[in-house]
Amino acid sequence: MADSERRKRGEEMIKKVYAGDVAVPPEGALAFTDIMLEQLFAEVWTRDELSMRDRRLLLMGIIAEKGEAMTFGIQAKAALKNGELTPAELRETLLMIAQYAGYPRAAGLVGVIEEKIAEVEQEKSGS
Repeated sequence: MADSERRKRGEEMIKKVYAGDVAVPPEGALAFTDIMLEQLFAEVWTRDELSMRDRRLLLMGIIAEKGEAMTFGIQAKAALKNGELTPAELRETLLMIAQYAGYPRAAGLVGVIEEKIAEVEQEKSGS
């Protein structure tokens, strides 16, 4: 059963985390989404011990190691839009990722990062 206060808090946080780019289905449409909003976004992302930037960097490292390029791109774009990472800092993440997850994993994300940097720059310029 959904907890509407937790869900509301989760909806607010997911909008912050993804800079408004993620559509949230209505309550009850998907149990997966309801639980994710009430637990992950309402309870974990809202904790004060780590900043959103710290959480994002941890998440991006995990996603990169798993080879999830599309999901990495979503995180990269949100980090740029939220001002958590600059394009230079985002590019720098790949140097660390390459050392720990391997060059093939990191190399596969170079194009993804450049695409997301270009998208955010285009959105900012209104083109």
